[in-house]
Amino acid sequence: MSERLILLAASSSNAYPGIPKPQSVRKGMVSSSSEVTALLQRWSAGDARARDQLIPFVYNGLRELAHRRLGAAPFESSLGTTELVHEAYLRLVDARRVDLPDRANFLALASEVMRNLLVDRARARLAAKRGGGLTPLELDEYEWVSDENLETVVDLDDALTRLARLKPRQGQLMQHHYFGGLTLEESATATGVSVATAKRELRLARAWLALELGGEPLA
Repeated sequence: MSERLILLAASSSNAYPGIPKPQSVRKGMVSSSSEVTALLQRWSAGDARARDQLIPFVYNGLRELAHRRLGAAPFESSLGTTELVHEAYLRLVDARRVDLPDRANFLALASEVMRNLLVDRARARLAAKRGGGLTPLELDEYEWVSDENLETVVDLDDALTRLARLKPRQGQLMQHHYFGGLTLEESATATGVSVATAKRELRLARAWLALELGGEPLA
């Protein structure tokens, strides 16, 4: 299974209840790198509330970037999650003011948000296709998950959820890898372990997921 999950246009159900949709976010929010950077530094210094305050910036930033990219390239068939997560970092964070822990924390959070954005949409569209009787989603201009990848995204999410119950850190590492494209060093920093430990646990997690998904060990 490739980490380059297919992104096409998406319905706009909200993976994070209570987060304002882009049209209701105050003007300039996504581009306010100084505010995002300050929150990121507070979070890295131990302020857990700063993480919660970062989520709307990351959530809306990723959505805006995907919409902008797809709008500029209407015949684009795919966008990598890694590409979007790292572009969000470049646009939302003043890299001159942050160090590796700050960067790692941002990318880890963005990989979580990206996972929720994709899975939320994939599950809703699968339910609609199967006539699940759910209330129709309010549609926005784009779709993010292609029909042929709906079940792939949902199956991966279910497997990662099971893994996280058994081995929370391995679940985090796989989330970082598949939905954010973090390097081993970044993942190790975000989870508070050595690079050697992150490498070993990622290898074990890939083998476990391969058994769960009935395939070869994942790349």
